[in-house]
Amino acid sequence: METSKKNDMLVLIKGAGDLASGVALRLFRAGLRVAMTDLPVPTAIRRTVSFCPAITEGFARVEDAVARLAHTKAEAEKIWADGEIPVFADPEAKMLTELRPDVLVDAVLAKRNAGTAITDAPIVLALGPGFTAWEDCHAVIETMRGHDLGRVYYNGSALPNTGVPGEIGGYAAERVMHAPAAGVFHGIREIGDLVEAGETIALVGGAAVVTPIAGVLRGLLADGVYAPEGMKCADVDPRAKREHCFTVSDKARSLGGSVLEAIGALGGFRLSINGEESAK
Repeated sequence: METSKKNDMLVLIKGAGDLASGVALRLFRAGLRVAMTDLPVPTAIRRTVSFCPAITEGFARVEDAVARLAHTKAEAEKIWADGEIPVFADPEAKMLTELRPDVLVDAVLAKRNAGTAITDAPIVLALGPGFTAWEDCHAVIETMRGHDLGRVYYNGSALPNTGVPGEIGGYAAERVMHAPAAGVFHGIREIGDLVEAGETIALVGGAAVVTPIAGVLRGLLADGVYAPEGMKCADVDPRAKREHCFTVSDKARSLGGSVLEAIGALGGFRLSINGEESAK
């Protein structure tokens, strides 16, 4: 079965961290045009599976897809023509009025609605808590790990934020590190390194960031970023599989599939299957 890589539907994704990028990758592979926005200085820690580094480096690759920094719609058009994904330094998504997307996906994962409205696009979707379907958006997608991960709510809201990361390899809160003090972040180890419990993996304003568990360092804030005290700055995966640091996670893939489901259910898009167009 072959799917067409030609589709006029445009999806604008707010956020370009690892979960947003997993969604973008799945939509991109389905043949939809995708654009993304993020902070001028991104704060994602899973940088090897995020498109946001395109903002500071001009270019980012996640698996087989490439993203490039764009400043205007004209630049985005060229990036799309090259088979790539444009990323804008545009945290307020001001490009909405110029791009006029068919679908807007709020994938900032702020645990609250920071400005998305159901009138922003013909289809508006939101990931995680802080949104109510048919008030803030047309559908909400569950982001909490567990039985309901990826469930699409066409009424109501996602589960409330617990403040505790999902369990991986038997660990939850222990696998995520936060800045022990406010200051500029400096990594000592790199994403993909195997680390031991009690090891210092970074410094924030001179204060040590210490991992309480052993595993592979799969997330690390970029050097030179200012981190307020308590900011998430590192992630250790106790399963210690280095290859997982460079491929989209099961959670991100699940959310991407759910976004595709919601787009199909709410508005429809066309795919060419074995040369025949089918509409959902």
